[in-house]
Amino acid sequence: MTGSSDDVVPVAAPARVPVQGGGTFPVRRIYCVGRNFADHAREMGADAPASKADRGTPVFFAKPADAIVTTGEVPYPTATRDLHHEVELVVAIGRDAPAGDVSVDAASALVYGYAVGLDLTRRDLQAAAKAKGLPWDIAKGFDASAPIGPLVPAAGIGALGGRTLSLQVNGALRQTASLDQMIWDVPEILHELSKLFALRAGDLVFMGTPAGVAALQPGDICEARLDDVLALHCKITSPSL
Repeated sequence: MTGSSDDVVPVAAPARVPVQGGGTFPVRRIYCVGRNFADHAREMGADAPASKADRGTPVFFAKPADAIVTTGEVPYPTATRDLHHEVELVVAIGRDAPAGDVSVDAASALVYGYAVGLDLTRRDLQAAAKAKGLPWDIAKGFDASAPIGPLVPAAGIGALGGRTLSLQVNGALRQTASLDQMIWDVPEILHELSKLFALRAGDLVFMGTPAGVAALQPGDICEARLDDVLALHCKITSPSL
């Protein structure tokens, strides 16, 4: 716990993500991109753009900063019987953005580094909320819903272009796609986010998932990768009571 002497209750310290080579990245906010791979949009019953000209605008939602898990052990959440994995590239913002709209050309300069993570989803709760036309925050923003691997500074990654994102569960391949298949790339997403929010150092952006999302069970071992440059290893443990 941490806080100032004027605080009336003790509060937890900010979540921090380890950085490869040393140090930690304090997390301010977590933004997430929905439907950023056409194949996943279609598997969820949504329309997918036929071309970049038909993209419209990105879908955004959020997770709380303390949903981050870096220990490698992810408790199966309460209130669901259908927990799904969604493997994603994660972008770490390393500097505050100028006020207002950040251009696509300027957006890359905001990036500190990258990681891979899982956008865990209580799919049954999401489906029930969608059926009633209700928000589905409880399906996305629950405790321990954002496992993430170590951050690697952007200079150590190079061009993202044709790199391959993948997830294996218990050694079997579940999801895989080239980052070239993203409907909106990293600079475009940061540009769009900057129209809606003041981007700040400490923000994370989960960039969306390809097709192949499926259920997880306690005991499952997950290995997420971006080629051989980013990795996340975690185990789904029994529910925390």
